[in-house]
Amino acid sequence: MAYDFDVESAVRERYGNAANEVENALCCPVEYDPKYLKILPAEIIERDYGCGDPSAFVKTGDTVLDLGSGGGKICYIASQIVGETGKIIGVDTNLEMLGLANKYRAEIAEKIGYGNVEFRYGKIQDLKLDLSLVDEYLEKNPIKTADDFFAYEVFVAKAKAENPLIKDDSIDVILSNCVLNLVKPELKEQMFAEMFRVLKRGGRVAISDIVSDEDVPDHLQKNAELWSGCISGAFREDLFIEAFEKAGFYGIEIVKRDEKPWRVVEGIEFRSVTVTAYKGKQGVCWERNQAVIYKGPWKKVIDDDGHVLERGARMAVCDKTFQIYNKEPYASQIIAVEPIENIELENAKEFDCKRTAKRNPRETKGLEYNLTDLTGAECCEPGSDCC
Repeated sequence: MAYDFDVESAVRERYGNAANEVENALCCPVEYDPKYLKILPAEIIERDYGCGDPSAFVKTGDTVLDLGSGGGKICYIASQIVGETGKIIGVDTNLEMLGLANKYRAEIAEKIGYGNVEFRYGKIQDLKLDLSLVDEYLEKNPIKTADDFFAYEVFVAKAKAENPLIKDDSIDVILSNCVLNLVKPELKEQMFAEMFRVLKRGGRVAISDIVSDEDVPDHLQKNAELWSGCISGAFREDLFIEAFEKAGFYGIEIVKRDEKPWRVVEGIEFRSVTVTAYKGKQGVCWERNQAVIYKGPWKKVIDDDGHVLERGARMAVCDKTFQIYNKEPYASQIIAVEPIENIELENAKEFDCKRTAKRNPRETKGLEYNLTDLTGAECCEPGSDCC
């Protein structure tokens, strides 16, 4: 699509102004845990432009990446949650917002007793390129000719490879608060791929953003004010979930969806949602005679790899899937059935994860299992009648 304005320039200009003067139209009402706000300066609280609280999904000791960190509010909240053993990295492409976030970094570190927050200059759709290195290069090597431009391209490739803004497999949890919708549509797939790249195996994302219930027509997408106002670039809500799937995430869950829309434009509803998702389903599948039983309440469900789990049935799974199911967000919904005889990974055979099959109890107990035990487990309370 051809725009009548430059999307990135429009966003930078509006948020640059919003760093210096409060703009209420850029945010939805959000309630944060007040205990984490006590140490934050009013200037940061007032210039927070979000639509959710993804910091609620942070844990002690996490290395956190906040995409589009703005004035730093979510970063400073998360810094108190992760504690001294954790680390917070905020990434933003707006220098005015980065200036606001850095303005209070030493002061806040002194208040909580440690400094675990840093802010980096970069685009959330290109987490390899450190824009501060670009500024340094261009100051010494201004581009005046085509040859200068070719040299710049070589520099960029080398910088991404040798000094990436965010390294591969280095982050425990990625947060973002009403920012993904500001990225050009043609770069959004790359943005999700970048999120996947920097997460550790087993890592997760918690993303709050504005979504629409219908496709946003072209004429609204060409409106600079609506785009920079987190409206025109909104994902359609079902395609938002699909974007996580395409990037390779699993366990994708809508953990919050506002009942009432934040804005309605030409009959299209725009509302805030918060989505969590995980990385780690990639890799070889090994057979270790493990099984899982889905508790319900649905008669059957299908996971992100196409495995069908029937309620109450002992379903065969590979070791990788077994380990995934025993963690968030699945653990509360399944019963794990371990084999009596452990099969070491080095002795395991490959498991065909393309099939769905029930696990014969003899596979987990062992084919030679012939025990008779009529004593029963202690299933009754003392003094009660029990068969």
